[in-house]
Amino acid sequence: MDYLPIFMDVRGRRGLVVGGDEVAARKASLMLNAGAEVTALSPTPLHPAFAQLPGAERLHHRQASFAPEQLDGFDLVYAATEDDTLNRQVYEAARARHLPVNVVDTPELCSFIMPSIMDRSPILVAIASGGEAPVLSRMLRARLETLIPSAYGRLAQLAGRFRDKVRARFPTSAERRKFWERVFLSPVAEMVFASREQDAEVAINRLLESDNLELPTGEVYLVGAGPGNPDLLTFRALRLMQQADVVVYDRLVTQPILDMCRRDADRIYVGKERDNHAVPQEEINLLLVRLAQEGKRVLRLKGGDPFIFGRGGEEIETLTEHGVPFQVVPGITAASGVASYAGIPLTHRDYAQSVAFVTGHLKDNTVHLDWASIGRPNQTVVIYMGLKGIASLCQGMIERGIPADTPAAIVQQGTTPNQRVVTATVGTLPQVAQAAQLKPPTLIIVGHVVKLHEKLAWFKPEAPAAATPLDQPTRL
Repeated sequence: MDYLPIFMDVRGRRGLVVGGDEVAARKASLMLNAGAEVTALSPTPLHPAFAQLPGAERLHHRQASFAPEQLDGFDLVYAATEDDTLNRQVYEAARARHLPVNVVDTPELCSFIMPSIMDRSPILVAIASGGEAPVLSRMLRARLETLIPSAYGRLAQLAGRFRDKVRARFPTSAERRKFWERVFLSPVAEMVFASREQDAEVAINRLLESDNLELPTGEVYLVGAGPGNPDLLTFRALRLMQQADVVVYDRLVTQPILDMCRRDADRIYVGKERDNHAVPQEEINLLLVRLAQEGKRVLRLKGGDPFIFGRGGEEIETLTEHGVPFQVVPGITAASGVASYAGIPLTHRDYAQSVAFVTGHLKDNTVHLDWASIGRPNQTVVIYMGLKGIASLCQGMIERGIPADTPAAIVQQGTTPNQRVVTATVGTLPQVAQAAQLKPPTLIIVGHVVKLHEKLAWFKPEAPAAATPLDQPTRL
């Protein structure tokens, strides 16, 4: 270990930055954020960035050239000038006074180095490469940012508020450690992440007053998996996918997304296809209730967004009726994700000022739509589940006044490496789709914005990959 990793308490202490440019302002900002009184030493006026710093009331400017005696009375020193000779003078003078000193971008002139910081105060994570690869440190920090939600700071603050109570209840460090491990692995943490801190406090107090340290762990996570590309998952979705005990997933959840779930979680397939429902919706609702009541953390993973043609509302209605705790994590709905990857903006100043989402699902071999609302001028219409009834859909639009030459597109497996985009008109789309031998999942986009596809298409998959929807259960 080349450096001793420590965290310094500089609240109310005095820090000096030698330099007055934008880099010096960033170093001053670090000390100000940590509560220090900061002086910037520069013979010229400070860069305007200094005036924008939070905590600027604790910032002072000493307009003078550097001299070693100016270090007297300070606790921490940064040298941030473009003058190598001056930077070395600052370093040598600070070392002679046994002051911690950092010369920016010069590891050999540093008694301490600045790590890449992830701030979840009071939780802090610091990553350093000893000055050898700072870009790599920043990349690792970015990776951690996706795994550690910002609410961990609030969770730590909550634990701090209960510190004395827990110490009084559990006299030994081993008992306290066991208690906090159970709390942090229980729904209490999820309550904080969902901004239900009062509920979390009630749960901790109840546990402290009980002789039984077991916390109920049953909960349902209703998570939108997006249109198929795992890069489009939210940070929150990924975190819940990693901690669930059971995964209940749909046909439209792609294999790469399922692979990101916790490896040892049980997996239950409840996918639906046209005219073939593997598990009726009512049974799915009750399945979620039963699994949660068994004390399991249940991930209900749905393609797209759970609340846009995903029947998520029906599922959480059943959960509410049975008193099962749940949380909902929105996903990128197919309309947004697929249209973006196809280079078709759903709204555009010149072509469409509104957008309508409709389902083309057939009932009794008939399409039931509010034709008047989708036939409005200057509107984009996005049709989910419309491939089977595409002929009826297009005929219905034409009969209700939508011109047959209106541009239209159908996108298969959008956002994935298997994406295909076929463009036509409302009048010709059924024949073009049949000739292209398209298969679900597809999305139909109708409107003049489709004209922009050729110009704006940026996603050009080169070869098929394993991002196809799942149609079989992997594990029960």
